[in-house]
Amino acid sequence: MHAATDRLLGHFLEAVEPTVPLVALWAHGSLATADDYQPGRSDLDLIAVVEEPITMEQWRRLKAVHRAIDLPMADLLHCSYMARQELADPAIEHVTWAHERIFRRPVTAVTRRELHTQALELYGPPPAGLLPPVSDQELAEFVRVDLRDFWLDRTRGRRRWLQNIWVDLGMVTVARATVTLRDGRLISKREALDVLGELGAPAIVVADVRARRYGTPAPVLSRFRRAKLARAFIRSAITKALA
Repeated sequence: MHAATDRLLGHFLEAVEPTVPLVALWAHGSLATADDYQPGRSDLDLIAVVEEPITMEQWRRLKAVHRAIDLPMADLLHCSYMARQELADPAIEHVTWAHERIFRRPVTAVTRRELHTQALELYGPPPAGLLPPVSDQELAEFVRVDLRDFWLDRTRGRRRWLQNIWVDLGMVTVARATVTLRDGRLISKREALDVLGELGAPAIVVADVRARRYGTPAPVLSRFRRAKLARAFIRSAITKALA
């Protein structure tokens, strides 16, 4: 693992273990994929399993722990805290630190499947020993609902597509979702960029996303043209994926 990443994860584990009754700590997403993790660019997505639901006092202490981390890439570290007795219910919202704030959100079927197929085990037992598996039907249904109710709705507005994060995440998400619905499997962000070409995505937008993620040469492309191309493609690709 990258030295600075390893140091950050070790520091975080030492800080969080006395704060909550920790059962397990796992990484998923790019961090658990050796060929796709980009230090300083990729998020560090973590799941902490704890013995009991987080109390308000622990909420405050966790917030302080996260804010006190003064190491490179600390702003990219995200962690959801799942109580052991709540692991089976995908609808429950768990205390989460992400984007430098604390809130509640569910742990999705995609994340749960990632944990079963490719997790980095940092502490405690592996996911298979604690987390119920996700069926192919459950995974596909989550992806369909996410595309229809979240992403398709977001393509109705224009202003957000001027932002890098919406273009990058939207393009990658629609490619990954298409493959999951078509083949029943999850793919990495690196694979998703290749799939976008197969789906007929504008090559200049794909190159723009790839440049930010992997440091490749960036094309000359205005934010306004990129927003128009990305939004139109994502809307069309979602419609086809849901058909």
